[in-house]
Amino acid sequence: MAIAATISIPLTSPSRRSLNLLHPPSRSTFSPTPHQRRSLNSRLVASSMTTHAPVKTSFPSFLQSTDTTFLHFAKYHGLGNDFVLIDNRDSSEPRMSPEKAVQVCDRNFGVGADGVIFVLPGTNGTDYTMRIFNSDGSEPEMCGNGVRCFAKFVSHLENLHGRHSFTIHTGAGLIVPEILEDGNVRVDMGEPILKASDVPTKLPANKDNAVVNSELDVDGVIWRVTCVSMGNPHCVTFSREGSQNLVVDELKLAEIGPKFEHHEVFPARTNTEFVQVLSESHLKMRVWERGAGATLACGTGACATVVAAVLEGRAGRNCTVDLPGGPLQIEWREEDNHVYMTGSADVVYYGSLPL
Repeated sequence: MAIAATISIPLTSPSRRSLNLLHPPSRSTFSPTPHQRRSLNSRLVASSMTTHAPVKTSFPSFLQSTDTTFLHFAKYHGLGNDFVLIDNRDSSEPRMSPEKAVQVCDRNFGVGADGVIFVLPGTNGTDYTMRIFNSDGSEPEMCGNGVRCFAKFVSHLENLHGRHSFTIHTGAGLIVPEILEDGNVRVDMGEPILKASDVPTKLPANKDNAVVNSELDVDGVIWRVTCVSMGNPHCVTFSREGSQNLVVDELKLAEIGPKFEHHEVFPARTNTEFVQVLSESHLKMRVWERGAGATLACGTGACATVVAAVLEGRAGRNCTVDLPGGPLQIEWREEDNHVYMTGSADVVYYGSLPL
């Protein structure tokens, strides 16, 4: 199916750290108990693209156009991890099929993105529901960078002002993002899941039902891995046979990433984080994402990385994680066992696709 689109570029250039289009949020939301958080866990081409000079129209009015022959969207990125965002609040089903999402995500024949995210009505008392199709058409439980983009997109759609937080139902359970005064988004990602069978992985547990610093044979090379789920599965490695500390820039990610993703010990496939320890509070990470390949950033991966670093005694609970697209601040709080992620989310442009 051919894709044609018109795009409008924002009047202000987005920065990596903040975006001053509108000043997000503040309205009341419910405060779920830990039990309520867990109960919400559902485990649920080619054509021409023409650009137009920016026009002085508000962000929400463009996306809320009544023209039903086009699907209006916004493109965002979180540290270079980019997504097409769709306002889907009028229906509980995504307005695009996984097959169409693959076409849209194609960087040569479509819009180009790591995934398509849909803002749907809330579920079980939450404000909104988030669903996402990866660039290969698969549907992950959740996406950390994507949820920050989701939060900024909603704040623009709703024309919210000031500091604001709201609740999002995802396939990984309840997620609570908060937009800060500086435009960054802090997300309560909930508790990490460490039980091997729940990650899931077939590797035998070796520490309190978890897989921590265990050996994994990948195509004849022995890697030391720790397995963590942030609602989606992650395999984190800091070293391999013959190299106690990885130099991540030297890795041939396109060669080794798929071997981890499709390894037989990961029945749901896995995201894989390759990590270099720079200091007790500073980590450098490259990621191979399940269903998307090498990306510039992975929010849940950064969270899993800090959890794994703490479990292996390599770092403290509050770390800066450098990704190819920029830094994330990750904190695994001891008092509530929740992981908090703080980072940017910026709009790239707005556009329309024919239905």
